Amino acid sequence: MNGPLIELRHVEKRFGHGASELKVLEDINLAVNRDEIVAILGPSGSGKSTLLRIMAGLIEPLSGEVLCMGKPLKGPNPKVAMVFQTFAIFPWLTVLENVELGLLRSGLDEEERRQRALEMIDMIGLDGFESAYPKEISGGMRQRVGFARALAVNPEILLMDEAFSGLDVLTAENLRRDLLDLWEEHRIPTKAIVVVTHNIEEAAFLASRIVLLSRDPGRVIAEIPNTVSGMDRRDPRFLSMVDSIYSILTRKEMKPKIAAAERRQIPMAPVGAMTGFIELLRDLGSKADLPEVAHDLLLEYDDLLPLVEAAEMLGFARVEGGDVELTEVGERFADADVLERKEIFRAQALSAVPELKRMIKVLESKRNHRMPKDFFVEILEKHLTPAEALHRVETLIDWGRYAEILSYDEDTGQVFLEDAANSDGDLTGFKRES
Repeated sequence: MNGPLIELRHVEKRFGHGASELKVLEDINLAVNRDEIVAILGPSGSGKSTLLRIMAGLIEPLSGEVLCMGKPLKGPNPKVAMVFQTFAIFPWLTVLENVELGLLRSGLDEEERRQRALEMIDMIGLDGFESAYPKEISGGMRQRVGFARALAVNPEILLMDEAFSGLDVLTAENLRRDLLDLWEEHRIPTKAIVVVTHNIEEAAFLASRIVLLSRDPGRVIAEIPNTVSGMDRRDPRFLSMVDSIYSILTRKEMKPKIAAAERRQIPMAPVGAMTGFIELLRDLGSKADLPEVAHDLLLEYDDLLPLVEAAEMLGFARVEGGDVELTEVGERFADADVLERKEIFRAQALSAVPELKRMIKVLESKRNHRMPKDFFVEILEKHLTPAEALHRVETLIDWGRYAEILSYDEDTGQVFLEDAANSDGDLTGFKRES
């Protein structure tokens, strides 16, 4: 067969119903071909894991078509095996028994299953640990058990969902290298690998093609042929590829074309982390390469992006071509003392954050200028998941408290206007500024 091993055509996925419905994926067109490693890269909320589960047949799309070997996929995909972020192995079974578990429905007899499992254990670097229990081996070795179990069934396509993110840096790096060596030496049976990740360097190191997703909902914004797979991370060509990916993912015109007010939803970035990010930029001369910033702060792209978006929203920074640069206001904020910073932050937040202004308006409408935090969470749950809604409201409160606009009572769960706590509800001065 010469066509794609898996093909998605105009796939869309939503969760929930009615007012709480959440669109996760929109018009996804993607093919996975023979002899390639495809990395699906995007921030939280881009639907990466949902997309992988649709390929596996574990989730049905709302609309569109999924083909496997040219035929419509109905139910679980028999041609794939998955490796998950968590180790997903049974603590009461030995390494050998865990690997054999994936072969129970293979039609092989007991001796054939054992022989196949032993071959995979040897190949994946676990020889000598066949009788060990998970508690007796390291995290990296437990993840190798997951790889061995997935490969033992001879899948046409190996699907990996953040498979290295639960490991320490060195262990993850060694396991990536070992997997790539096995692939390049044709020692594993799979004909294609799909890697879901939010780690840009991981995608550049492993993949022959990188698919970039936007978020809210997930859309394909770019597909990049990768010529630096397996290269030393210090190689200028590798660094250039990483820089290009950062540039695409932070490019304004690649963001969803939706109403301006919705486009400016508050990024989930704590004030303390954002302040540290701005201070670092100032120390670097007010301009820096985003991959370098990520390296200096020991942050993944998924963690760095909200800080960049928050600084940009508030007018403290601008992003262009994979570089981030402080604006005049950003430099003034970085150089200011604590009280001046609060004043600058307050002015910028009131002019740039519609969600904060809406929260203030609700509080102003109440006689005592107070509302339960849960009220704001429930409003956002109409178009966000409960976890995302809670995180966003907590971020708004964090920003509002830093700007000395909002206060929050942990005991009662009440949000209220700062001025209401100090002036018997006289908000005249605040209203004039807002």
